[in-house]
Amino acid sequence: MCNVCGCGDNQIEHVNADHHHDHPHDHHHGHHHEHPHSHSHVAAHQENPQPVIVHHHYHHQGDVHHHHYHYPDPSSQHQSQQQHTHSHDHHHAHPHDHSHTHSHGHSHEEHHDHQHAHELTPEQSAHGDLHYGKGEAETHVAGVSQRKLIEIEMDVLSKNNHLASHNREHFDQANQLVLNLVSSPGSGKTTLLTETLKRIQQSDRACAVIEGDQQTTNDADRIRETGVDAIQVNTGKGCHLDAKMVHDACHQLGLEQDGLLFIENVGNLVCPASFDLGEKYKVAILSVTEGEDKPLKYPNMFAASQLMIINKIDLLPYVAFDVEACIENARKVNPYIQVLKLSATTGEGMEAWLDWLNNA
Repeated sequence: MCNVCGCGDNQIEHVNADHHHDHPHDHHHGHHHEHPHSHSHVAAHQENPQPVIVHHHYHHQGDVHHHHYHYPDPSSQHQSQQQHTHSHDHHHAHPHDHSHTHSHGHSHEEHHDHQHAHELTPEQSAHGDLHYGKGEAETHVAGVSQRKLIEIEMDVLSKNNHLASHNREHFDQANQLVLNLVSSPGSGKTTLLTETLKRIQQSDRACAVIEGDQQTTNDADRIRETGVDAIQVNTGKGCHLDAKMVHDACHQLGLEQDGLLFIENVGNLVCPASFDLGEKYKVAILSVTEGEDKPLKYPNMFAASQLMIINKIDLLPYVAFDVEACIENARKVNPYIQVLKLSATTGEGMEAWLDWLNNA
């Protein structure tokens, strides 16, 4: 949805990368001088490795294109990223106050924005369609450069991933199965969850639920009516849950050893795809009322999920929905995604879902 909050299907990796460049800087502030700047970028892998942004581009033919961009880690100290040696020869006849404006000329191909907000020009098709997701950050925010968007994203996701790893360690120690249920609003997540819990309660397996929404406790109230403990997490303007929210909610729930934790994320097919919560599996739920092209329109979510549930199949006689085309589209972006078809309302296909849970 937006790289301002770190959202986007970008993986952060670390590599060694040393490079050196010299370029002149012109300074204009009432007097003129030129001096060479020698930038020695030290990417010492043994201390502060440089992250690489890996972008995945999905195409309707199922091809996945990877683009790698090398950027310094914004969480590292500036001194460990760059060593600048400046040779300045200033001759001023009198003290004065002045402001500096810089014009940078670069002869090399590496991109440097030096915190300037270079606007992204969208790719335009023959029909005039505008594509703002073709830049390095795969998104656009007015007045913010692609480089800055990537730095923000790296900073946010690195902190979230650290907390997610902590959550996962806790879940593994307790032998708890944790699922992150993701979908657009109205796909039937909560109804599927309540019907699932009613059936699981017939066994002795402990369950708990974390409900994510922007406002209200409606869904958590529905879960609690089944007798299962639930915590509502309201995100306000936030479009997804994050690892810190899940961490706090888990400590409120106190799920037993060997339990099953369902996390119902905020209804959104964009942002939750990028935020690891510490779960074992992401489960994407798609109702037949939404259209079979959803996996192509929102590929990041289906690429990140291990299971796709096609819900509300009892409505198939009344809607134009091609089940096989939907499955084919999902496997274009994720060849390994598993698929279940069910109706939480009628119960058709629920046994296969319960079997999947038992074997997960």
